[in-house]
Amino acid sequence: MSHSANPVVSIITVCYNAGKYIEATIKSVLAQTYPHIEYVIVDGASKDNTLEVIAPYRSKIHTLISEKDKGLYDAMNKGMKAATGEYLLFLNADDVLADENVISNMMQTCHNADVYYGEAMFMDEEGKDIGLRSEQTPHKVPEQLTWKSLKYGMVVSHQAFIVRRSLSPLYDLQYKVCADIDWMIRCLKNAKDICNTHIVVARFRVGGTSKQRQQLAWKERYRILSHFYGHLPNFMHHLFIGMRYFFSKRY
Repeated sequence: MSHSANPVVSIITVCYNAGKYIEATIKSVLAQTYPHIEYVIVDGASKDNTLEVIAPYRSKIHTLISEKDKGLYDAMNKGMKAATGEYLLFLNADDVLADENVISNMMQTCHNADVYYGEAMFMDEEGKDIGLRSEQTPHKVPEQLTWKSLKYGMVVSHQAFIVRRSLSPLYDLQYKVCADIDWMIRCLKNAKDICNTHIVVARFRVGGTSKQRQQLAWKERYRILSHFYGHLPNFMHHLFIGMRYFFSKRY
């Protein structure tokens, strides 16, 4: 497999009614000092002012798709199919890259890795930093990430995960809320050279998940992890997750 000395990184933002936040997302991408970025935005036919907010930046956006989709992961698949870069990074419409040198610094950390990963910063509704994801959740970013690292859940945010496009499968649309963990495991199973950049890659806004979605997420995640790690090991892992969740709520 031949690799470019200056690989293009396709950054994909999917959005729907994101007029409130998407300008900050776009500006954080366009401000990057890394010269080889392709920006793809997939809008689900927003009914608010999202397209008006995007319009002044249109000439700097490589691909803009605006049409109805079958949900978040269908839109992410459209973005992946439209991307032409050697690498992919998914950045949500209410997230921002941590600073203008992030992509450049990540790509310089290792040469020709299959995956580059780092940390993510939580921010509140007003955009104020709350703390690193690894400090705010039980999930610590592993020193050496492998597909087995995800047996307890998402240890790396997809906003802090750059993968070689040729190794990235499409998202499995049977999953409504947890297709990202299934996708990340499959990416990592395909990858040989995985690089921990130790960089805070993105800042992302913490939103409340409804109880109904939370229950669906638990069910989907249980199915996904059983598939990859086996039923009995996954049952034991979830006992551990459940206890950790219970005690973190009590204290």
